[in-house]
Amino acid sequence: MTDAPSPDATQPAEPAPPVQPRPRRASLFILFAAFAVFAYGFDQLTKLWVTSTMTEGERIPVIPPLLHWFYIRNSGAAFSIGENVTWVFTIIMAAVSVAILVQLRRLGSFWWALALGLLLGGALGNLTDRLFREPSFAMGHVVDFIQLPNFAIFNIADSAVVSAVVIICLLTLRGIALDGSHHTKDTVAKDV
Repeated sequence: MTDAPSPDATQPAEPAPPVQPRPRRASLFILFAAFAVFAYGFDQLTKLWVTSTMTEGERIPVIPPLLHWFYIRNSGAAFSIGENVTWVFTIIMAAVSVAILVQLRRLGSFWWALALGLLLGGALGNLTDRLFREPSFAMGHVVDFIQLPNFAIFNIADSAVVSAVVIICLLTLRGIALDGSHHTKDTVAKDV
């Protein structure tokens, strides 16, 4: 009587099914949303604090002469540019917010998630002021309160937007695309 070969000896073992990790895109979207909520929430909470504890025009030394809280309402952009066309800034911020959301389908990088989250949170922070603060809907004045020497007075939303733009410039200079792929001078030359 011959021994029958064991099933394991004649057939190769089937590989275990791969463990499906949570999709990377979903985790990047969560990071994007977290950065956006953080920037927006921090901006709105600080503006609530300023408007409820200070009077407009009040200046409080924090780290003199480097940093002061100086509560103003700005109808224009940085350095009070465009004070008579507040509605234009409202439209621009709304368009930027929509453009960011449209680009999310291509998101493939942690640093782009950070940058776009900060950009959206900052844009929505100032857009909220434009829509719902005095003097009227879509013409509201933005609350600014951070004063540094020889610089425009700004807020947390402005800081988030500027930080996002710096990160985006660095990513672009390093050749890191929104989808996370890397482009070098050679690949850019081939694409052209």
